[in-house]
Amino acid sequence: MRYRAIVVGASAGGIEAFGRIIGKLPALFSLPIILVQHLHKDQDSTLARFYNDRTLLKVEEAEEKENILPGHIYIAPPDYHLLLERDETFSLSVDEKVNYSRPSIDVLFESAADVYGAELVGVLLTGANHDGARGLQRIKEHGGLALVEDPATAKFPEMPRSALACTDVDYILSLDELGDFLLTLADGYLVRQEE
Repeated sequence: MRYRAIVVGASAGGIEAFGRIIGKLPALFSLPIILVQHLHKDQDSTLARFYNDRTLLKVEEAEEKENILPGHIYIAPPDYHLLLERDETFSLSVDEKVNYSRPSIDVLFESAADVYGAELVGVLLTGANHDGARGLQRIKEHGGLALVEDPATAKFPEMPRSALACTDVDYILSLDELGDFLLTLADGYLVRQEE
């Protein structure tokens, strides 16, 4: 199966967790990665700079109507829901909070599932609430691949446990295993790029 995009959701403990995963990815990693990390609405937009120091990929905050490009990491801006549109661009929304969160992981995952279907990978990391469980379920319903950080090793296990309670996920992995696994998803595409 060839995948076209990866969506990631994280809450408490997620900044460090996501940094560990993307630190394993090479510059030739070609799948776009789109992240919702729960942040305080007044937090300034320094997360992209933080991650740019930890990965060889280009990290940026997603912007309205921006095209989704391979080999980029996009982050939802604070206090905006991040959605994907059919033309594979971003849309930002200030609609009501979902699961007490804006941005909401469910909002991103559900819109991405509608766009990419079976060609989508969903990853749910550490967190202390239930956001993302319903969205990961939608990804599975559309034939996508569902990955969850192992609750036994997650800094805050509630979010991964919530997903496991409602979705038959494909893999439960530690952070180190997640980074290695993502590499296998793009492996064939990496080889073609190098030829």
